[in-house]
Amino acid sequence: MSDTAMTDEVQTEAGSLASRVIELRKRRGLTLEQLAAASGVSRSMLSQIERGKANPTLAVTLRIAQAFGMNIGDLVDQPWTASRIEVIRGDDASQLFRDDQDCRIRTLSPLNMEKHVEFYEVRLAPGASLHSAAHFEGTRELLTVTQGHARVVAGDNRCELGPGDSAHYHADLEHTIKNCGDEELVSFLVVTYQ
Repeated sequence: MSDTAMTDEVQTEAGSLASRVIELRKRRGLTLEQLAAASGVSRSMLSQIERGKANPTLAVTLRIAQAFGMNIGDLVDQPWTASRIEVIRGDDASQLFRDDQDCRIRTLSPLNMEKHVEFYEVRLAPGASLHSAAHFEGTRELLTVTQGHARVVAGDNRCELGPGDSAHYHADLEHTIKNCGDEELVSFLVVTYQ
């Protein structure tokens, strides 16, 4: 695709989002200030989006969608959003939550599900730990190990896991996942909120 075609496509998407945000804001009788307060997106950024001068990040678009009580697909109202299948590609760098020498966390669940459930691939180097402060009350985590050995500590409780093992624990307590083996720990983590 040529640079001109890409620029035209981006401008079309920005213009489509601009008109959609204006339409929804006016239909609900909101001022820019009220939408800014509800979404956590600055008034100046919202103004630029509405004028088609800014192409917001996925996170900003999600916050605007949530302020209207909808998911991103409903907000952007594009033909691809009519699909009932949302795909997250393995090579999509935007899905990396963390990526350093000790830990790699890749988000596997769509961002619009984040209020209900989160799904991650968690990889830890030998000896590395992933320590988390207590999450909101009622938060639970389900960890399944596919490679390596893990130690899970949640509050005063602890367990050891090997390949194929799963642990479900309270994540509204301080908790830690530690790679206690000699190889990379590969695991899948589901976080749920009650």
